[in-house]
Amino acid sequence: MLRLWINRPFAAWLAHLPSQCVVCRAWPSRPVCDACVSRFAPPTDRCGTCALPVPPGVLCCGECVRQAPPLDACLAACAYAWPWPDCIAQFKFRAEPGWAGPLATLMRSAPWVEPALERCDLVLPMPLSRERLRERGFNQALELARRLSPGKTDARLLLRTRETPAQSDLTRAERLRNLRGAFALEPLRAEAVRDRRIVLVDDVMTSGASLFSAAQVLRAAGATHITAVVLARTPLPG
Repeated sequence: MLRLWINRPFAAWLAHLPSQCVVCRAWPSRPVCDACVSRFAPPTDRCGTCALPVPPGVLCCGECVRQAPPLDACLAACAYAWPWPDCIAQFKFRAEPGWAGPLATLMRSAPWVEPALERCDLVLPMPLSRERLRERGFNQALELARRLSPGKTDARLLLRTRETPAQSDLTRAERLRNLRGAFALEPLRAEAVRDRRIVLVDDVMTSGASLFSAAQVLRAAGATHITAVVLARTPLPG
């Protein structure tokens, strides 16, 4: 029995060890305990197509009414506010892909995410450029997607064709122009999305420009329904 335990994959073995909540320091706990998830990731009324917070009873924000995005639905697990930026930074920038499990669990527990994953045909992680992938060592969106739906995740269908300049000071329209041509489908497999329901996965949604650009590529290739599932949604500036 001991030999079987030792021979298990390291990540699976590590998941059974006691942990401490990084927020409240509760012990033993998951990396973020249930109490902190309830406190810092409560269910929130959000726009159905860009996931910005909206008043109760409102289904769509004013911006999406004026200019409908190419997404049929957009679901976010939490706001990009403390403690989540710290957790995401550990995951993304400090070479700690073990965070993918607990963060994917948080995403899956968000309203409507489970049905979206069950109904879709493909789960596509937002791709990184070669330069960013080489720098980081892994694609955080792929790690999340594999834990959300391993059987439906396809890491090689949606491609990032080029890196784009920093977009922090650009409007959403300018960001969309900046990202034009930044995504493409694998040429020999482009038909794989025709008449399919797609879930796009990413860690943080800021303006939505990257997700919208990727969704436009999928829509042009014949996808019938596109849902974005993200871990955290940033608020509007100001």
